[in-house]
This record gives sequence, C-alpha cells and structure tokens, in this order.
Amino acid sequence: MENLFRNIVYGSMALTLLTTPVAAQQKMNEMWGNGQQAKEINKMGERGHLFEWGNYAMFIHWGLYSQLGNIWNGKTYYGIGEWMMDANMGNADKDEYKAVARSFNPQNFDAMKIAQLAKDAGMKYIIITSKHHDGFAMYHSQCDKFNIVDSTPFARDPMKELSEACKQLGLGFGFYYSHNQDWTTPGASGAAKVDAEGNPKTFDDYFHEKCLPQVEEITRNYGDIELIWFDTPGNIPQKYAEKLVEVVHRNQPRALVSGRIGYNLGDYQTLGDMEVPPENINGLWESVDVTNDAWGYAWYDQNWKSPKQILKYLISTIARGGTYMLNIGPDGTGSIPDFVSNTLRTSGKWIARYPQVIYGAGPSPWQHSLPWGDVVRQENKLYLAVYEWPASGKLYLPGLQTEIASAGICNGNKIQRIKIVQEGSWTVLQIPFRKPDPIISVIELVMKGNEITVDNTQALDPEIGTNELSVIFAEAKDCHVYKSSWMEKFGEWKHEYCVSNLNRGGKIIWTVDVKSPGTYQVELKVRGNGRVVWKVETDEGQMAQNQQSASSIFCKRPIGWIRFDKPGRHTITVSMPEGGEQADMSAISMTPIYFE
Repeated sequence: MENLFRNIVYGSMALTLLTTPVAAQQKMNEMWGNGQQAKEINKMGERGHLFEWGNYAMFIHWGLYSQLGNIWNGKTYYGIGEWMMDANMGNADKDEYKAVARSFNPQNFDAMKIAQLAKDAGMKYIIITSKHHDGFAMYHSQCDKFNIVDSTPFARDPMKELSEACKQLGLGFGFYYSHNQDWTTPGASGAAKVDAEGNPKTFDDYFHEKCLPQVEEITRNYGDIELIWFDTPGNIPQKYAEKLVEVVHRNQPRALVSGRIGYNLGDYQTLGDMEVPPENINGLWESVDVTNDAWGYAWYDQNWKSPKQILKYLISTIARGGTYMLNIGPDGTGSIPDFVSNTLRTSGKWIARYPQVIYGAGPSPWQHSLPWGDVVRQENKLYLAVYEWPASGKLYLPGLQTEIASAGICNGNKIQRIKIVQEGSWTVLQIPFRKPDPIISVIELVMKGNEITVDNTQALDPEIGTNELSVIFAEAKDCHVYKSSWMEKFGEWKHEYCVSNLNRGGKIIWTVDVKSPGTYQVELKVRGNGRVVWKVETDEGQMAQNQQSASSIFCKRPIGWIRFDKPGRHTITVSMPEGGEQADMSAISMTPIYFE
C-alpha cells in the first residue's frame, strides 16, 4: 500500500453522512458518561461514524510475503517485503513467488485473538489486506484460484473468521484491495501483457475478469463493511475507478471509499505513508502508520514504537483533525509479535483512562502542536496532552483568548483542580512537580462558552527543552517552501517541509511570541552537501552566524546563542550568506538557557 508512485492521485471530497436503521443498540461500556454513551449509540448506524468519531483503527498487512519475512533465496532484503517481486527488493520471479503458496499454512492464526487485541488497544475497526499487489487473495475468491483457500494447505478463509470476530466484539471491519497493481495477473499494472499461452491480455481483461468480481465478493460476502481501502491508483483509467466506487456504494451503502481510489473519487483523503502533518487539515482524512518500520512481517525489524510514541502520533493526528490507522504485520504462522501486543495493550490502557482525548475529539484551535505536547477539543472543553511534563510546576499556554471556567488534572473520572494565572497573553497553569501519569498526563480546561478563540502565533516556551519551529509556519521571502518525501529504506517513508534557494539571497522569517526576556541556543535542522554558512538574526538586532557541514540526511546543527531583550512579538530570520547550493532547512530549534 506504499505511496511509491509520484503520479498517484490522492482523493478527497466532502463526506455526506447517510443514516441507516440500527438493528440492535449495543451497550458501549467503554464510553464515558451516560449522556455521551446514549449520544454515540444513536450514531452507530451513521455512515463513516467509526472513522470520524473513533479516530483510531488497526491496519493489517498479511499475505504470502509474511511467510517470507523479507528473505528471498536465502538473502535478507531490508524494506517492505510485500514488494519482493520489485527490482528494488528481491526481483523475485513471479512463478517462484506464487509457489510460496504451497507452504503457506498459518496454523497460529486466531481471528478472535487479533480482534481482541484491537479492542484492547482502543481501536474501533480493522482494515486488512484482501489482496495486495502480488495478486494473492487472502479470502476464498471464486473468480481466481490464487487464494488462501484453493492454493494453500491452510484451506480456510481467515477473512470470514476475522469479520465474524469483529462483529462479536463490536468492532468495524473492512478491506484493503490493490485495484490497479496485480503483478501475477496478466494485463494488470505491473504484470505481463500475455497469459501463459502467449495470448495478449489488457487491463480491461484484468479488470473485468478479476478486479471487479473480487471487489463484488469482498463487498457482498463479509457482512457490513466500514470502508474499502484501495491503493496506488497510478494511471488506472478513471472509468474503472468510478465503477469500483459505484460497486462499493451499491453493495455497502454505509461504507467509505479511501482517497487512494484515485481521481478525487474517495470519501476522504489519505496522507502519504507514515505521515503526521504539522498543521491542521480540513475535511475527512487519515494518517496511516506502522508499529515498526515495515508493513508486512520482516524477521529483522525490531524497531518498535513505544506506547508513548504511538499515543503521541495518535493524539497529534487527532489534534490536526484526522484519524489514525496503525498497522501490524502478523508473521507467516499468523502470530503477532509479543512486542506489538504488549505495546498496543499498554497504550490501550492509557486510552481507557482518558477516552475523551481520543473518541469524538476534534482538532486543536492552535492548529499546530505546542512545545510541551498537543491539544484536542470536546465542545467547550480542551484536553491538554502533556508529552513533556515541566519540572518547574508551571505549564505555559500561549495565545488563549477565551476565559477558562476551571482547570484540572485528569485522573480517570476524577479531576484534581489546579490554579490559573494570567500573565499577559500567556495562561500559566500551576501544576504538580511530579507528572501524574507515567506515559502522558492530561489536563482538562473547561471554557466559558463554546466559542474558543486562540492567537496561534508560534510561541517560545520559556522552560521546555526545545522549541522546534517548522518552516511551514514561516514567511518565505525569495525562496521556496516545499514538502520533501523520501525513503530511508525501500518503502519506509519520511516527510519534511523544507526551504530551498536560501543561497540565492532568500530569507525565511518566523513571527514568534516571547513570554519574557531570555537567551536561547539556536540550532538549524538542515541537509545538503559541503560546508554552509548560516545566519540567524532577530528584529532586535541580535545575530548568530556560523559555518556548519551539511549531510545527506536532516540533522540539527548548532549555530549559537541569541537573546531577546523584551517580551512580546518578535521575528527570527534565517539566511545563507555563503555556500549551500544543495542545502535545505526544515526547522529552527530554540532551547532556553537557564541562568541563576
């Protein structure tokens, strides 16, 4: 499902909620408060409800590639194992790859165990690969024998089992389906243009003989579907994408179609793989991420996200206005690595303590993260998720213009009241020196009225270790800000907004709010070649200039100290007096220097 093609069209369109009758209203013990519980039960029949309200889902990449675990012909290939037939990975022969099905027998697969893990993690629905780019169906397809029932000794339909387990546990269920790429079916994108007998095959043949019938199957035979997650549309003709959307909406009126169907035909937008945006995005959208570095199982990949990392990505996605879908990759036996289970359950216990931070939560009025963490909203309440707990007993909140009725630290259903002090445009919360929660602490602000007004100018926290300001929040003068996306390993995507052309006389200018006079250590996050001279200056005439080497990856480079003599609004300008023909900058970091 990787975004490997620059010509992929990511679709987005407004979602119209369609209400259907609810046959049975399940008791929702995980909801907080009787009023909220009743409200959400009444919405259970709405199209897109679990996507928009639930905010958190499980993605599962599982297939023949899981049996390989990133090994082909005795050699380990680092990256995304689903692409083992690609020249950038193992360049596996298609017939040899298909033969892997003869030994694929995942006897440890337990649908209820997986569904229970998703529920324990606090996820509201599961999306699983019904067919990836290799063309192998992980369900019992009647139109193509290359499937898990007809081609493997396993001879069971795990999708049927998982859909039923989800239904029993009150989870939503849906499918990933690779509609354009199918490397083992002649005529499809990435496949041969002739069949085994040498007869010519076109995309039209593939579409009508396999793709369309299989989408009919997965939308007819597995009960209610939350959504169908299409992927890598590439240059698929628009008429085919339109036909697939029509089939999904006809067979599953409540189901959403992902934006990666192409041609802006989807019901919501999917960002690039492994991307959490730095600023709020309007409309319905999702971020798709991994628990380690890969989507499918890779034997070597032990670079797991910690419970705190998962929660930070989840909360920050919600705070930007999106939904977070986190992937797991069962191995060839159908087992889930213990580290994944432990991490998801630990983060799930945190969600159970603070469900109001996740379910039904809306985006932050600041429209960006804050130095100590992030903010989500529930009507007239703001929930501050404090990733880095201040040691001074003070938490600084910049630019909040609406009056606070009350403030307190969340502890389950209890609120420990805290004092509030207004210092100019800054709200200062008097908090305990010891952080209340071992992972992420939560503070509730009850506002006076539902209209919450914020000055979202970037602010320099006077205490938190590092204030990192992205170039996306700066004014670009005679230079260009763009989003750079690249792969660390094949298929492991990274994303940074950065500025180019500073070497041609350009400047990048931040407007920041400074609470009180103070000194800051300045670092620039840069990449490039050779030695570059960087200049940082303020509107007060303070300046730091230094030469630093730039490498091929983004790294922080120290520039020097800068002092602000007066509190209030200031500008910080970065330029490049010398060198840097191939140098980009993505952020400036300002770390307060403490003096007694």
